[in-house]
Amino acid sequence: MNTDLDDPRLTAVGLLAEAYTGLMNRLAAQFEQHRLSTVEFEVLMRLARSPGHRLRMTDLAGQTTLSTSGVTRVVDRMERDGMVRREACPSDRRSSYAVITDAGTQRLEEVLPGHLELVQQWYVGLLPPDRLTDLLGSLRTVRDAVNPCAVAGSSETASAA
Repeated sequence: MNTDLDDPRLTAVGLLAEAYTGLMNRLAAQFEQHRLSTVEFEVLMRLARSPGHRLRMTDLAGQTTLSTSGVTRVVDRMERDGMVRREACPSDRRSSYAVITDAGTQRLEEVLPGHLELVQQWYVGLLPPDRLTDLLGSLRTVRDAVNPCAVAGSSETASAA
């Protein structure tokens, strides 16, 4: 048998994938109760936590799991539902901003208490504070290496995570 199968790097990436999938499945069920997809929740969170409650569409793509065209489709749908609106970029006619609306903020406020309860129960509450701090630092290190655009358009690295 090939000894590479026992490589701890396989275990590390496998555990990360399993933890992420399990957590996201639990969170997705709660989003569905509020008629939101996981991606729509992510877009609302990114916009709500960004300066001016807006991001350039290209920055929103960099911060999410979506391509530029994927962000356009999601923002189109969310705009039809009244959760976001587009604004033209005054300095670049080719760019536009996605901006969270009052209705989008209200929808986020409805979802957030249950979301935070689940995050506490199935993620942060499972770890003592020192281990959580170490984990968050490690995740930021990996995130910044594999997705350097993840904080594009944000004023602070930590607030965009």
